[in-house]
Amino acid sequence: MKALRWINYILILTFLSSCSAGVVPGEGGFPNLFATPTPLPTPHVNVTPAPDAQTAITSYLQAFQKDDYAGMYDLLSQSSRAAITLEDFSKRHNDALNTMSAGSIEYTINSSLLSPFAAEVAYSITYKTVLAGDIQRNIPVKLVNENGAWKIQWEEGLILPELTGGNLLAMEYSVPARGDIYDRAGLPIVSQADAFAFGIQTDQIDLEMINTLVTDLGRLCGYDPEYIRDLIDANGPGTYLPMCEGTRDEAQRLLSISPGGLVISDEYNSRYYFKTGLAPQAVGYTLSISAEDLDAYRRLGYNGSEKAGQAGIEKWAEDYLAGQHGGILRVVSPEGQILSTLGQSAPQPADSVYLTIDENMQYYAQQAIEYFRGAIVVMEVDTGRIVAMASAPDFDPNLFEPNNPNNGGLTALLNNTSQPLYNRATQGQYPLGSAFKTITMAAALESGLYLKDTTYDCQYDFAELPDRILHDWTWQHCQDAVAVGDFCDDSSTKPSGLLTLQEGLMRSCNPYFWHIGLDLFNYDRKADIAKMARAFGLGSKTGIEQVEESSGQITDPVTDIDAVNQSIGQGDMLVTPLQVARFMAAIANGGTLYRPQIVEKIQPVDGAPKLTFRPEATGTLPLRAENLDIIREALLMVTQNPRGTARYNLRGLQFDVAGKTGTAESGNGKSHAWFAGYTLNAVDTGKPDLAIAVIVENIGEGSEYAVPIFKAMVQTYYYGSPQFVPWYGPIGEPPYTPTPPGGTGGFAP
Repeated sequence: MKALRWINYILILTFLSSCSAGVVPGEGGFPNLFATPTPLPTPHVNVTPAPDAQTAITSYLQAFQKDDYAGMYDLLSQSSRAAITLEDFSKRHNDALNTMSAGSIEYTINSSLLSPFAAEVAYSITYKTVLAGDIQRNIPVKLVNENGAWKIQWEEGLILPELTGGNLLAMEYSVPARGDIYDRAGLPIVSQADAFAFGIQTDQIDLEMINTLVTDLGRLCGYDPEYIRDLIDANGPGTYLPMCEGTRDEAQRLLSISPGGLVISDEYNSRYYFKTGLAPQAVGYTLSISAEDLDAYRRLGYNGSEKAGQAGIEKWAEDYLAGQHGGILRVVSPEGQILSTLGQSAPQPADSVYLTIDENMQYYAQQAIEYFRGAIVVMEVDTGRIVAMASAPDFDPNLFEPNNPNNGGLTALLNNTSQPLYNRATQGQYPLGSAFKTITMAAALESGLYLKDTTYDCQYDFAELPDRILHDWTWQHCQDAVAVGDFCDDSSTKPSGLLTLQEGLMRSCNPYFWHIGLDLFNYDRKADIAKMARAFGLGSKTGIEQVEESSGQITDPVTDIDAVNQSIGQGDMLVTPLQVARFMAAIANGGTLYRPQIVEKIQPVDGAPKLTFRPEATGTLPLRAENLDIIREALLMVTQNPRGTARYNLRGLQFDVAGKTGTAESGNGKSHAWFAGYTLNAVDTGKPDLAIAVIVENIGEGSEYAVPIFKAMVQTYYYGSPQFVPWYGPIGEPPYTPTPPGGTGGFAP
């Protein structure tokens, strides 16, 4: 009986085994002792085809490539999600990628094994890291079938097998010193240096040495001594007045005499900007890496404690100035014990950036525009090389240094409604006013409807529009003269009279150019002036690339009012000072538009430069040679003819220049003052000729304010500094003359 019972058990187990193995009794399996004519029911099991498990892994790895940790987490099994939160899961992966400096991930699926309820897929993953090279691993991953979908059984080893058991990654960083920025001749603009902060404690001033205090501090900080005196007088005793920063060499005189009231901080190491910032909007500044940007920088090999470029050249040249970071990537136990090294790299020194800027020209450009709002662009006419680029108000980039005791002024800087961080030279967008008449003249000549000697009677009024009368600038000058009891008896207040086209530009006669604009519009040449403006490079970016710039705006006129406004640089047209300097350079050089550039070279510590300046022509003015010569003759008349609008304030200049004044209605306060022109002295001086564009915002007429600044820049170029005092006061000091003097040349748009 006992033996029979064991035989029954064996028969039952054999039957069950045959069923589970898919063997039909009596068909090659155990003899069919329990045969039945009716087939047994098939269990309802969802069996996922093999490719679906690979699809799940592919989706998981694709999400990993995009830092889509939530998408990865959704693909985990229930037991895996129960073991780790989404927050911890995301942090684990993000920290690993950051520590590896993994810029990207590559993967391939190798193989898979499946059963109805479980699967295993092997994949190969490669982390492309900046500091540790490529890290490649073959990793098997287990999956489970949950409700008909494959889900991943996650554990730390799916990132790297070495991380199994809670191990971590650790990077030992080697960070090179940040590179320096120089002018074209190698004079420092930005460097890593030991610096001092200077200020005045008003209750400690020695009145017997106050002249030394304000004079020497003014020289170091770039302030007018009288401005410092006024600042002291405006603040009561016991006030600390922050001034500026300086290196030991720059501040040696102050450090040696130490006049009463002078406060000198302890020495601190800094990203130091010489002369309180040369071309600060173009050069830019550095900041500590923000929490929002930290992941991106860690993937580039930064440890997060560095300062990185935030604007201008500092930002554009970050890869050069930061150098190549080095590091050793290790696996460490949860207790911090080093277990293995995964990869390493040595640091490489940073490169230096040499700008096309001339340090002295830049300094005086900033001085010339210091107490105004506006911009100056100085550019070589035959290359596109930027010699100076000033935007006012400017700022001291040293205020961004956390160790600077004077950096309390940073809040005021950031809240300044005049936007000193804004680069008006490349981003400022303005109507061009009468300087645009140069382009209107080009369109008139190329249309064939006008010749250089085509005449027009320029009177006070323009009455060719059906519904309004417009007035020339001489009419307004006459009204102003009568209002103060004078007579309209000189060239700035009388109508200009009968003028040729060239003389129309020389006198900046509004009615003549209104007539041209309306004439072309009525001759079904409505877009001629707009097309010419765009061909001169207006309405689109110049391509400077190294600093941010705006496009401006040139539209085709729709109505006759649009046409007459556009013809004198008003209406909805907008330009940048950089665009204006560029097209003036093209007029000067025979018609070639060059891409403006501000970087001369990128120089490594050893070897040849990695990048060097090369002139790059990007367009040609659509002018016949004879018409270009006609325009150049007219621009020379503006500066040399006794009736030229720029002649009066250029008197005494010993060098030949040509250009055009402009006075542009701003729609908000006084007009913007423009002058754009170029030098013609290369043959005599051996120095490249320059194109210079000047704008002073909301100040008055171009001949009154922009022309003297242009003159100061020309003299600085040839003599090293301005050689005259403008009618409104010395260069670099607050204007003190409220009203411009009269003169036979007149002051005109």
